[in-house]
Amino acid sequence: MHSSRLVLGLTVTAFFILYGVGLGAVARGLFRASTWSRGPAVFTQLIQLALAYSFWGSGTRGVGFALAVAAIAVLIGVFRKESTKALAGDSEKDHPVL
Repeated sequence: MHSSRLVLGLTVTAFFILYGVGLGAVARGLFRASTWSRGPAVFTQLIQLALAYSFWGSGTRGVGFALAVAAIAVLIGVFRKESTKALAGDSEKDHPVL
């Protein structure tokens, strides 16, 4: 094992841990109907769709399909009328999220 590979592995691990914490914060924001959470949620799902396209190769087509289905389901959920209303940011927010 080379030290350069170890440093690369540690930095990639740290990046994905921080990314996971960020996604958890976005999920919590969506659950609480915070207006700031919609943008990062949509952005993440668009990146996931691009990632799904990259998996659309010969042996990984199933992974790409699963990623695409999950991303589209989340996008549909975020853009539904009820979600749009709950995430609109009005001062009289009395919308149930779930």
